[in-house]
Amino acid sequence: MSANSITGTIQAIRTATGATSGIVLHEPTFAGNEWAYVKDTIDTGWVSSAGKYVNQFEEQLQEFTGARRAIAVANGTAALHVALLLAGVERDTEVVMPALTFAATAAAAAYIGAVPHFADSEYTTLGIDPDKLAAHLDSIAERRKDGTYNKTTGRRIAAIVPMHTFGHPVRMDELCALCEAWNIPLVEDAAESLGSYYKGKHTGLFGTLGTLSFNGNKTITTGGGGAILTDDVALADKAKHITTTAKLPHKWEYFHDMVGFNYRMPNLNAALGCAQIEQLPTLLAQKRVLAERYIKAFACVSGVQFVREPEHCVSNYWLNAIMLDKADMTLRNDMLEQTNAAGLMTRPVWTLMSRLPMYAAAPRMDLGVAQDIEARLINIPSGAGLAAGAPSEMAG
Repeated sequence: MSANSITGTIQAIRTATGATSGIVLHEPTFAGNEWAYVKDTIDTGWVSSAGKYVNQFEEQLQEFTGARRAIAVANGTAALHVALLLAGVERDTEVVMPALTFAATAAAAAYIGAVPHFADSEYTTLGIDPDKLAAHLDSIAERRKDGTYNKTTGRRIAAIVPMHTFGHPVRMDELCALCEAWNIPLVEDAAESLGSYYKGKHTGLFGTLGTLSFNGNKTITTGGGGAILTDDVALADKAKHITTTAKLPHKWEYFHDMVGFNYRMPNLNAALGCAQIEQLPTLLAQKRVLAERYIKAFACVSGVQFVREPEHCVSNYWLNAIMLDKADMTLRNDMLEQTNAAGLMTRPVWTLMSRLPMYAAAPRMDLGVAQDIEARLINIPSGAGLAAGAPSEMAG
């Protein structure tokens, strides 16, 4: 079965993409005004964060997501760092997050001196399991006048941070109810889910704040970049202030009223983002076509299942993924080896944060599902441009 699964996977990728080799995991698509807008920043000399494209990109993000405010910053990690600060995360507090996430989620908490508290995932969303987290909080948490505390460690639980893995939204109704019941702020790591919706609402808009990433491998890119989303105008103003080195406006004086960060997105990057977001509906449609082709192509592959969007959700299918029918690190690694050798770039899911040396002592719940997913999940080529190369009979 192992050999059949690997052979079938290679064939399914080739069938869905129409390519036999030379396929990377995810590459950007530049088919619009990217060159014109970026050239304009160079021609005018407005390449840093004071240029017109920064504000324009923020307005486009607000229009697309429905957020009242968007603040463009240097990268997704910076966005999450600031969002956690604004939500009230402090040194020696705990931030609940999935163990199955990219390193930036945990790093943003660590920058503040907070401690990640790792939660388990569920198979249907790949994100935090709200039911298991509820039971975990019942066993380890207590309510005090100034917040919710971990009885075991004595630290305040300052935030819960769900991450929408590969663009698949987690169960936000249950998580929002849980945060309200325990009076814990909710900050969404929506870095991977621009264009994803939970029950008709864009991800990143359910908590106090949400964050996006526009890294080079995301659905749209600004080269490096991120954004903070919020409906709270006061928080948005503060986010913009502290990401602009906390400098008070003045014609010539340099006066900073608090410790700030040089996190504002440069105009050069924002210009690229403006051109990219103009194409976002097309890119999302192409990614959905590719996902549908994968669903068909993998339907007959033994031992492997394609990961589909959860119920009541629209996923952007940022990174497509397959799951082995059972945990088998040997088979997983053989499949990675042979698909990459065939010129089809695949990658495993991230090493669980709980297994990284800097978080070895961090609190955690039972992580059985996350550990199982780690041994089963493989990302497969996902660029929007691959939809154009598939055979016509696969278009469905």
